[in-house]
Amino acid sequence: MQLKDAIEQRKSVKKFDLKKPDWRKIIRAIDAARFAPSAGNQFVTKFILVSDEKKIEKLAAASQQGFVGKAQYVVVAVSDDSNLIRDYDKRGVRYCAQQAGAAIQNFLLALTEQKLVTTWIGYFYDEQVKRTLDIPEGLHVEALFPIGKETKIKAKAKRKKGLDNIIYFDKFENKKMIEEVKVSRSVH
Repeated sequence: MQLKDAIEQRKSVKKFDLKKPDWRKIIRAIDAARFAPSAGNQFVTKFILVSDEKKIEKLAAASQQGFVGKAQYVVVAVSDDSNLIRDYDKRGVRYCAQQAGAAIQNFLLALTEQKLVTTWIGYFYDEQVKRTLDIPEGLHVEALFPIGKETKIKAKAKRKKGLDNIIYFDKFENKKMIEEVKVSRSVH
């Protein structure tokens, strides 16, 4: 699959096929996360692959989203900003969030390449997730990702904003790019 295809085909899915996905494909997607940029070459994002049904039920309760409990696997992204804060002070918090987002995007695109689907769950009770998965204090739960194979029943596709709605030139809200003037070189 070409990168452009993975980017355009990636979508958020909340209904999964009953057939259990191959866990090795999920591991391959997690492996892609390692190649995201990292501040100071410090990779701070970790992933927990959850297959235990009781823990998945607890994660569904923590997110208050029942469909999470129907997934046969859930991946939980966790980050530790302590080293980045030590090295970069307050900016370390931002760098950690940026790195987590980049790693998660690699993960999502690799899932798409593996023909698996998920949706990014950002709403959950942090302490409940930490208790369920024995995540130490000081670490941040970035997101939950219930993973499955796409069901044959297709949800209505949501349209993405057009490029002209998200791009400006040279300053905020300037929608027009200044045309380049080509200067011809005269030979004397």
